[in-house]
Amino acid sequence: MDIITKSDQNASSRSIIIINNDDNVAVAVRDISKDSTINDITVRINIPRGHKLALTEITAGTPVLKYGQIIGYAKENIFSGDHVHTHNVEFRNTHKNYEYCTAASPAAMVPEQERATFLGYCRPTGKVGTRNYIGILTTVNCSATVARAIAEHFTPEVLKQWPGVDGVVSFVHGTGCGMTAQSEGLDSLQRVIKGYAQHPNFAGVLLIGLGCEVNQTNALLKAQKLDRSDTFRTMTIQAEGGIRKTISQGILAINEMADIATTYQREPCPASELTLALQCGGSDAWSGITANPALGYAVDLLVSHGGSAILGETPEVYGAEHLLTRRSADKDIANKLVERILWWENYTQMNGGTIDANPSPGNIQGGITTILEKSLGSVAKGGTTPLTGFWQYAETATRKGFSMMDSPGFDPVSVTGQVATGSNIVAFTTGRGSCFGCKPSPSIKIASNSTMYEQMSEDMDINAGSIITEGRTIEEVGREIFDLLLDIASGELSLSEQNGLGDLEFVPWQIGAVM
Repeated sequence: MDIITKSDQNASSRSIIIINNDDNVAVAVRDISKDSTINDITVRINIPRGHKLALTEITAGTPVLKYGQIIGYAKENIFSGDHVHTHNVEFRNTHKNYEYCTAASPAAMVPEQERATFLGYCRPTGKVGTRNYIGILTTVNCSATVARAIAEHFTPEVLKQWPGVDGVVSFVHGTGCGMTAQSEGLDSLQRVIKGYAQHPNFAGVLLIGLGCEVNQTNALLKAQKLDRSDTFRTMTIQAEGGIRKTISQGILAINEMADIATTYQREPCPASELTLALQCGGSDAWSGITANPALGYAVDLLVSHGGSAILGETPEVYGAEHLLTRRSADKDIANKLVERILWWENYTQMNGGTIDANPSPGNIQGGITTILEKSLGSVAKGGTTPLTGFWQYAETATRKGFSMMDSPGFDPVSVTGQVATGSNIVAFTTGRGSCFGCKPSPSIKIASNSTMYEQMSEDMDINAGSIITEGRTIEEVGREIFDLLLDIASGELSLSEQNGLGDLEFVPWQIGAVM
């Protein structure tokens, strides 16, 4: 995929951008008026900024090409100079003959002694945290109020007696009962709880249940091979004797874990200990041209330093999965991805929807026409290195490098799974202006266009729109992202953290019937 490279220093002076020489559409850099002449093309209708202009006639039923790939098919004859969007482009199924492992050359690695470092928290497990939280997890929604009450006791004033503790945070959810005891939904929830219980951004974790729920504490610990310890404790409201007693005992347990948490100090750690969750939300047409490829460049840098990055949102890979099968380190990884794509087609149909119901209204307003176009831009977040693994939702990642975890496209659900998989930092690209934050893993926001960045500068950490407006390169912005990730991992607060986000974004994927 040929986006904007070092040679495109004059991008800011253009009216349109042609991403790939094979494309029959271009992207408008600014609003273009009807009857304007662009590249000897007479514009037939007003073209909004970020939307597509037909470069040539596209006959009804033939492919519309962007990124050098098919993003849809012409519903009708489209003439040179036309606005190309939902009114004249249709989605078609993407089934194709996949290539396997044809572009999986090993990543170029930086010599170990030259690799970047950050200041992290080394845990007894050997993992490294970027934050020093104490977490309160719940087995079931019925213990949510108790968990929140315990967390609310630890105000900033109370926490002053434990310097170095970033906070006490409750992670509550709406499930844990009303489901089949042997089900994909329960397995998924238990993997999430395991991932958070073992997450290096926690110095300690308290797990609270009610006592009679489907998601029984002892069964959970056995199934997920979790052991109680001084820094992982459990209790149930029924066994403790009610809400008041559970809150009281929970506060005492957190006090003791906070004493342990203060013993951890930041120390130099190799960038290979970073696992980055890759996410996008509120995307626009620029996401796939600026922010996502710049993040992809940062991913390549991180992988070259021995680190890891995890792509999510399987429905937003739909139509671009063939690019990932080519990069798969082995055919088994590629097959897992393809099988899950087919699962998603069936899952959406079973629930009365279709996978092409994406993009969202905001995406469409921003210039994205089909899920194929959105996906082709989305996968650019993953850079160019081999795909080393494909994980179930919230499954622990066991290989370094670039990998993918199955998840929905709904951002809080996807990031919850990525954090459980092991991500200790999050990079989130956005074109419309998502304000997503995440605890316990800090999240940086990367704006795809300068207009939104300036409008929401208090929420956006990096302006990738400068690739268009200032003539910066993808490589330059990618390096800026990489350097900021190291700073944030070392304790600098992201804007989402400064704005107090992250307490309410824990949303495990609820799969299956609620009974």
